[in-house]
This record gives sequence, C-alpha cells and structure tokens, in this order.
Amino acid sequence: MVYVIIKELSPSADEVIIVTSSLMKDMTSKTDMYRANAIRVLCQITDGTLLTQIERYLKQAIVDKNPVVASAALVSGIHLLQTNPEIVKRWSNEVQEAVQSRAALVQFHALALLHQIRQNDRLAVNKLVSSLTRGSVRSPLAQCLLIRYTSQVIRESASNTQTGDRPFYDFLEGCLRHKAEMVIFEAARAITELNGVTSRELTPAITVLQLFLSSTKPVLRFAAVRTLNKVAMTHPIAVTNCNIDMESLISDQNRSIATLAITTLLKTGNESSVDRLMKQITTFMSDIADEFKIVVIEAIRSLCLKFPLKHRSLMNFLSNILREEGGFEYKKAIVDSIVILIRDIPEAKESGLLHLCEFIEDCEFTYLSTQILHFLGIEGPKTSDPSKYIRYIYNRVHLENATVRAGAVSTLAKFGAMVDSLKPRIFVLLRRCLFDTDDEVRDRATLYLNTLGADGTVEDMKEFLFGSLDIPLVNLERSLKNYEPSEESFDINSVPKEVKIQPLAEKKAPGKKPTGLGGPPPSPPSTIDAYEKLLSSIPEFANFGKLFKSSAPVELTEAETEYAVNVVKHIFDGHVVFQYNCTNTIPEQLLENVTVIVDASEAEEFAEVASKPLRSLPYDSPGQTFVAFEKPEGVPAVGKFSNMLRFIVKEVDPSTGEAEDDGVEDEYQLEELEVVAADYMLKVGVSNFRNAWESMGPDCERVDEYDLGPRENLAEAVNAVINLLGMQSCEGTEVVPSNSRSHTCLLSGVYIGNVKVLVRLQFGIDGPKDVAMKLAVRSEDEAVSDAIHEIVASG
Repeated sequence: MVYVIIKELSPSADEVIIVTSSLMKDMTSKTDMYRANAIRVLCQITDGTLLTQIERYLKQAIVDKNPVVASAALVSGIHLLQTNPEIVKRWSNEVQEAVQSRAALVQFHALALLHQIRQNDRLAVNKLVSSLTRGSVRSPLAQCLLIRYTSQVIRESASNTQTGDRPFYDFLEGCLRHKAEMVIFEAARAITELNGVTSRELTPAITVLQLFLSSTKPVLRFAAVRTLNKVAMTHPIAVTNCNIDMESLISDQNRSIATLAITTLLKTGNESSVDRLMKQITTFMSDIADEFKIVVIEAIRSLCLKFPLKHRSLMNFLSNILREEGGFEYKKAIVDSIVILIRDIPEAKESGLLHLCEFIEDCEFTYLSTQILHFLGIEGPKTSDPSKYIRYIYNRVHLENATVRAGAVSTLAKFGAMVDSLKPRIFVLLRRCLFDTDDEVRDRATLYLNTLGADGTVEDMKEFLFGSLDIPLVNLERSLKNYEPSEESFDINSVPKEVKIQPLAEKKAPGKKPTGLGGPPPSPPSTIDAYEKLLSSIPEFANFGKLFKSSAPVELTEAETEYAVNVVKHIFDGHVVFQYNCTNTIPEQLLENVTVIVDASEAEEFAEVASKPLRSLPYDSPGQTFVAFEKPEGVPAVGKFSNMLRFIVKEVDPSTGEAEDDGVEDEYQLEELEVVAADYMLKVGVSNFRNAWESMGPDCERVDEYDLGPRENLAEAVNAVINLLGMQSCEGTEVVPSNSRSHTCLLSGVYIGNVKVLVRLQFGIDGPKDVAMKLAVRSEDEAVSDAIHEIVASG
C-alpha cells in the first residue's frame, strides 16, 4: 500500500531524494516482492539524473532469476522509453537475454520492450522477427506479440516483393497448430488480414476458425465469427464452408455472436438458402436490440440486391418487422431498404409501395411519413393502377399533423399531373384541402389547383411539380431580397447558378492583417456577383457578355515572399480574363505601373486582346491588374501560361512615408497558370439524381469504358475523376466505403453555354490495383456529352 501511495503522490523535487534512498534500500532487499515494487515506484518518480544512479540495479533486475522482479524491471523500461530513450536503449543486451527466459510473462515483456527499442530501424525489426521465428518462443503471450510483429514485417515488405511466396507466411501457418488457443486465433486473424490474401492462403485459417465456432467458450465463438464476418466482405466464397456451423449460432445465448452469425450468413448464403435463413431470423429479431437489428436489415438489403428473384420473401420479411415496435433509426433503416429495393428491382415496386402505404397508416414519425409520401408521388403514378394509393394518401390529410398533411397535398397533385384519368378526382380532394386549419396546407392546395387547371402544357406542369431546383437556395434568397417590385415580374433565370465562391486565400505578411480582393471594402468574401460587378465596370471587358464562372484563387507565389500574388480565372463564352490580386509586403517600397506579362506560347487557342495595369501598389494595400484573352466561342480551350510581374519600384522614407520621385523598373517571376477543362464546368447539384437522369432522356447519352491504370484505392480514382471534370457530386456518392472493390459516383453540373450535364461513374478494381471505369453521360446537347468523354480520354 505504501508503494502505491508514493507512486500516486509523486513527491516533489525536495522530497524525492529521501524517498529514493528508502526505495533503493528496498531494491537490494531479500524479499522479492519489495524489490519488484521498489523498481516500479522508483521508475515512476525519478528523473533522468537519478535514473543513471539506479541504472546498474535495473540492468541486474532484468536478468534476475525471479520472474516478478524481471517483469517489473522490463515494464518499467517500457514506460521509461517514452521519457529517457537513450538510457533504456543501453539495456539491449540484458533485454535480449530476458527474451530467452523460461518465464512466460518475462519473455512477453522482454519482447515488447526489445521491439519498442528497435521499432524505428526496419532492418533491426526484420532481424528480430527472423531470429525469433526460427527459435522457440515458449510464452503464448510473447508468441501472439511475435505474430503481430511478423504481420507488420509482411505488410512492409509486400511492396518490395513482386513475385514468389510471402516472407514468414509459413511461420503464421505453423502457429495455427500451436497448443494455445490465443496463438491459434492470432495467427488465423493475421492471415485473414494480409493484403491481397489468396484463397489458398486463407484455407488453413478458415479451417481453424470453423473449429472455434463450435467451441464451448463464448469468447472463442465470438472472436471466430467476427473474423469470418470481416473475411466475408472480401472473400464470401471462402467462408461458405462454415455456413452450417454458423447456422447453429443463430440461437446462441450471446446476442452479439448471433447477430454476427446472421449477417455473415446473409453475405455468404446462396439463393437456395434464403428462405431457410428468413425463417430463422424471424424468431431471432425479437430478442435483439435496435442497433443489432439495423445491421441485420442492411445485410438483408444487400442479399436481396444480390438475388433479385428472392425479393418477394425478403420484402415480406421487411414489411412484417416494419409493423413491430422499434425506434426511429430502426424504422428508417427498414424504410430506406424497401425504397432501395423498389428502385433497383422493378418487380418489387407494386408490393413495396403497398407495404409503405400500410406503414404510414400507423406511423408515429413525421419525417418518415413525409419521405414516404414524397416517394409515392414519384413512383406511384408509374404503376399499373395508381388509383389504389389515393386512399392512403388522402387519409393523411385528415389524420396527421400539418407537416404530413402538406406533404400529402403535394403527393396528390403529382398524381393529378401524371395520370389524366385521376385529375377530376384529385381536383375534388384538393378543393376540400382549401378549408384546412394550416396556412401551408391551404397555400399548397391553392397553388396546385391553379397549376393543374392552367392552360400550360403538360410538360411545363410536370417540370414544375417534379423538376429539380438547379439554383442554390442561397442565391435565390439573395435575389428575392434584392428584387424591387415593379411592372417587370421576377425572372428566376436571372438568379446566378454558381455556388458561392470560397473567400480568397490571401497571403499574410508577418504581423499584418490578411489582405482581401482589393478595392472598397476589401474584407467581405468575394462572390460571383461581386466579380461580375467588378468586371462590368471595366470598359475593356464590358462587351464580353455574361460571366459564366469565376474560379477559386490560384496562388502564384510562395508564402512569406516580397510580393503576394494570386489569380482568379473568369470564364466568358468567348473570352478568359485573368485577375491578378497583388499585395506588396515591403514597407519601404511603393510599386507603380504594375502589370503581368503573360506568355501564351503553350496556349495556342488563346490570343491576348486587352490588359488593365495597376497604377499604384502601396505597402499592405491589395490591388488588381487584369489580362484578357480571346478564345474560340463556346469551346473549352485549355493551355498553360507563364507569368512575369513587371513594375516600377520607388523607395519610401519610413519617417515621412513619402516616396522618391525616381523609380527603378523591376520584374518578379511568378508561377505558371493553367486553364483546364474543369474551368468550363459549374458545380450545380440536383436534389434527386434518378429523376433528373430519367427526365434528361437517353437521346444525348454517351457511354464508354476506360482503364484508369494502377491506383492505391478506389477513393483516389474517384477523387481524380471528380477533380478532372470539376462537377458536383450528388447524394454523397463521392465517399467510397473502405475495402470496397466497386463504387458508383453520381455527378451533375452546367457546362459552358449553360448546358446541363449528368454523369454516372461506375468504378471497379480489375486485377491487384488496376481500376476500370464505365462513364455514362447525359446532357441537353450530344456535342457536350462527347466533350466530357474527350476530357476523360485525354486526362
């Protein structure tokens, strides 16, 4: 108890000498327990200077015959390595000797300390692993550590080994026959986690894990089934031999084991076993918590997409559990699964929609009710008998809260617009909604009655009800606020479609405030509106037409240089204007007649037509100079431009702030600037990609396949293509799940000439790291679809 108190109190510098002298006496005590505790406490409270005094005792303790003393010294060494690594590294010989100890814990602690001492030397770690894998490590704990270190060496050497067998794989396989269960499991798990592991290499590990599934120890069953669950994600066929054993685990008393068994079976099962699995899961679902149920539902969804012919039994299962008690996340997971199955399996649409209709009859979650109503409005009119859904929808107008009632009114209007035979009945129902107590419901009913009864074309009506808003809401709000009522009505086409530009990445002089765009006021972040206003005020650029896009600023100088320069690329239909934002960071200088000399020899399609120099650039006062180029109209011309900053330097008197009359002409080399294909694409998202894709139609669709070559992973390939095209990712598809071997990414944008473009990218790993991609493009102009393919082919 005294040792524990001393260790926790951590004596001050004045008191530590007294305590240390007492503990040093205990280190030489004849009682081993006193010696071990004294070592632990001393190493906890001493500093580097005192440590050198007791180093001799610690070295002796490491090789002590008593395992308690030796382990205490080794564990203390592990802690001291963080604060006094140089001292601990001098103990290598003693630690090496302790690794050969017959005591299990001493060998375990000695191996851990020896590895930490050598961990920054890859060659030393390789030698350590090589020597120990050939020898006999008696301690099961030390053997588990050695397996982990061996796996690390295999991973690090995998990039250097082009052909032949893996180094040390035979050692891992040999550990599968060890007498200790922990060693067997550690070796099996290490084999399953090897990069690019083959079926032949997996077989012995899977066999061992299969034996653990029938163990009497719950911890072994859990460890085995969890490891097999991970393997099933990448090698489902290799796990199928364990299916019979895992089926017996569905009724396991440990619910975690049962859940992992179920999800693994759903990943590895074949079409003939689906019905049997569903019967077993039905009794199992009522006994587990919601978070486990969600995992099972996601696995069922994947199974249904894998075997679409079994959609009926799987859909019935989802609908049955949808009626049971459960929380919001659980119900949302079921609804999301049903919606995905309806979208991806046409045969499941009718039954799936009816299941959703029955669910909203007794749904307590407003969010789910509105989402289902919205989905019904999209898919319901396309079914063989749309009228059977009207009753479920109209019931919501009478029985639900205002939010759901408003959603029901919108859904009714969509049925009326899409199904002519239902329009008279929808009119009657919408008129009844005019007397609702909520103003939002009344306003929607009024709007839809006028829309459906108007003389416009059916296509205009469908576009109004189903079309996605391709304008950022922030821009729409700003335009409505700026609109002044007059005889001229508000024109939605006048709202900018460009997403708000990020603030300029200004350079910062030491101790100075960040500089802005320049001009009064410099502080607010620049937007497309501000750029357009700035450019239209310059006579040389006034006749260039409407600004299509302004890029984010591109830095042309290094940080902390004399002059900070970045450039914004302004894209017009037939011109490109470079806006160079310049800042003078030298207090003793005034720059005048500042221009940028642009060499466009590597940009053959561009011709310089105008420039606007900057008259004066005082210290820490940003300003702009412009250079304009003409290019073929509507063509996404690309090229590289070299830039040279040219100016007249005048010295400034620090005391008076006056500049000298005479100046010296000087130049300053800037980084190169590139105009790329992505500069001609606006990032404009769509709220519902599927609807936008179908409404665009296949007339201007172009599809082709590309080999993207070797990549580290799919995420790298996806990001590279998104950056190349400069488009907006939709529905979160830019995120690639870890360990995924295939992925679909959805992109949308507006191409120069205000042409809407939608892109569907399908990636897959072909071979070890080669990535193949299928690119499908739909746009309003077939020439634009071809242009997107040309960008990818040349990128």
